[in-house]
Amino acid sequence: MDADLARFLRDELGHVSTGSVGPWQVRGPVWLWQGSDGAPAKGSWYFLTIDGETAQAIRAAATNAAAWGSVYVEATIGNTTWRTSLFPSKQAGGWLLPLKAAVRKAEKIVEGTEVEVRLALA
Repeated sequence: MDADLARFLRDELGHVSTGSVGPWQVRGPVWLWQGSDGAPAKGSWYFLTIDGETAQAIRAAATNAAAWGSVYVEATIGNTTWRTSLFPSKQAGGWLLPLKAAVRKAEKIVEGTEVEVRLALA
């Protein structure tokens, strides 16, 4: 089903089965959030951007948005699986997956590391 049609039906009917609810595989570089002054703050968050067709599929399949339009997911990188939220990003046209310190440490991830993540709605 077309992602725009699924989103329209979800909004109009409250729920629609898209036939594709994951899991999804995404690959990309990890980046460090910078404050408004352009410098990372102590305790800054690291993210992976989810965009393109995968972002559209997640948007169409996600029927229960949480705070700020976030979506609950189960994410796996390497041998580490955790539950978290994807946050919508207008700038990226998709979602941001936060990578907490425990995940980065377990998988030896630093800024710029190319990671592959498996995502499923939780």
